[in-house]
Amino acid sequence: MTDKGGKNVVAKPKPSKKPPSKVVKSVQMDLFSQFLANDVSEVSNTVEYWERIPKYFISTQEQDKLRTAEGLAKPYEHEYKLKDKEGRELTYKVDIQPALIKEENGKYKAFFPTRTEESIEEVLKKIFTEQNHGIHDPKNIESWVRFSYGMIRRELYRMGNGLRYDQIKRSLEVMSKCILTVYEDGKEIYTGAILQDYCSVDREKYLEDTDALHITRLPVFISHAVNTLQYRQFNYLRFMECKEQLTRFLYKRLVNRYIHANYMNDYHFMYSDIQQASGLLRQKTERDNRKKVLSALEELKEKKVILSYKTDERKEGRMITDVKYTITAHPEFVTEQKAANKRTSMQQIEAQKSGVVVDK
Repeated sequence: MTDKGGKNVVAKPKPSKKPPSKVVKSVQMDLFSQFLANDVSEVSNTVEYWERIPKYFISTQEQDKLRTAEGLAKPYEHEYKLKDKEGRELTYKVDIQPALIKEENGKYKAFFPTRTEESIEEVLKKIFTEQNHGIHDPKNIESWVRFSYGMIRRELYRMGNGLRYDQIKRSLEVMSKCILTVYEDGKEIYTGAILQDYCSVDREKYLEDTDALHITRLPVFISHAVNTLQYRQFNYLRFMECKEQLTRFLYKRLVNRYIHANYMNDYHFMYSDIQQASGLLRQKTERDNRKKVLSALEELKEKKVILSYKTDERKEGRMITDVKYTITAHPEFVTEQKAANKRTSMQQIEAQKSGVVVDK
């Protein structure tokens, strides 16, 4: 990131906050933690306002190319476009300042958040909903989660994604030390880490007990969503089992946009929209990028999210300028969306009964 004079500027995180000394009871936290599903271990919450910020799109291979010979790296800038509820297109930019992690040789190395950190974030959001592990302060709009390396590791193994304790430790460092700065139409709207005010146990205590609890503050986007009920139930197990990152992106997009999925209506989206919003179509050619979209759609069929899809290529002469994808929902996805809708309606009623004012 640079200032007006073109000089590099390091984004500075805000002063650290201390976690609450005791549990704060709130209706909002209770509602966020209650799910409508046969097996609550399979579901979690998606927070679209936070998750639509591209942050995990840099691959491990690309990360290596961004580093200098000394292992350092400059902040990475990525521009993208999103449409608001009225369909107006807004221009965004995210600057990702990498985390500098001290290696065993005493030298520092730059790390950008990747798919591994994305998985750990999802695990932490799930742990946040479990009894005695999540704290939400509605007055100060703060959400804290208590967790251990062991809890994260066991959950990842349950999803078939095993990591060693040292890998989990590294990822948590990356998430707490990299800084995101988000701009909307040129104006800065957010600066902060993925995990804020991360308090880890010391090495000696960790060696004694890998289940020793750490605590961290979740981003304000998530805290605001808990306060205002702006989140949605989704199949967390299915999401974590998706092999391709683009599949994960499309799945959450369908959860949040294809709300009234049924057997009679379909849903469509454009290739250009996915290219702008996801940051994940980074192949050498547009042809390869389009193949990547088809691969993700095939995985969505395999995971019983969609039943079928059709493509409609838009051309200028012989050149493909865009593609329209039209999908129909799988019965399992329809059932899950109906459950998510019912849960949302029940929460709205409960919030009104409890006197919770839900400001959008």
